[in-house]
Amino acid sequence: MKEKLYTIPVNDAFKEDCECPLCNIYKKLEQEALEYTLRPSTYMTDDCRLESDKVGFCAKHVAMLKEMPDRLGLALMLKTHMEKSMKEIEAKQNESVKAASLFKRKSEPSELLSYVKGLEHSCFVCDKIESTFQNYLGTIFYLYKREEEFRKLFQSSKGFCTKHYGMLYEMAPERLRGEMLESFIAELNRMYLENMKRVHEDLGWFIDKFDYRFKDEPWKNAKDALPRTMTKLNSIL
Repeated sequence: MKEKLYTIPVNDAFKEDCECPLCNIYKKLEQEALEYTLRPSTYMTDDCRLESDKVGFCAKHVAMLKEMPDRLGLALMLKTHMEKSMKEIEAKQNESVKAASLFKRKSEPSELLSYVKGLEHSCFVCDKIESTFQNYLGTIFYLYKREEEFRKLFQSSKGFCTKHYGMLYEMAPERLRGEMLESFIAELNRMYLENMKRVHEDLGWFIDKFDYRFKDEPWKNAKDALPRTMTKLNSIL
């Protein structure tokens, strides 16, 4: 089963002292995807180039690619993506534009607008990350069902960011059944709230430390409360 391929990275991620193991997994996948994108063996391969020409890059990842050494590779990919998108848009500019009707405030969506809006939400790097990330999510349930040791590791973690908590909550009914599903959801909910409250308390003390009345008090666990809060709320590492 393909899930077995990902058991070691998943176990390693849950052993790390972090606010969200899935954020750590995503960050590593993102770096690998960026490096993969700017390998000559990627951008000089017809199949990969056809796909990057079609979907382009999101603003976040094109900015990250710009900071990498192979700027020529990025330029080549952007050049042919521009050519592809200009050709598609030019072909769609000849369609007639329908005004909004008396009973509808908005006009019917056009092929041109659908294409442009689609480009806003497509990205070669995101697609590369997402396909592998879904396999990692599946591996969490694969291990949870089969290994008591992993269940203990899962339960002892510091929970998840809101985004990845939601992903696990959504996927659980597809991967688990009966008492194990109920147990997983109960544990997931407990972990999420307990750890959000813990970080919230740390953030509160971080704020209090700016009050002169508390300047000589110990920092406790609050020195890095701000970046940890950003991980919990915004999946930022």
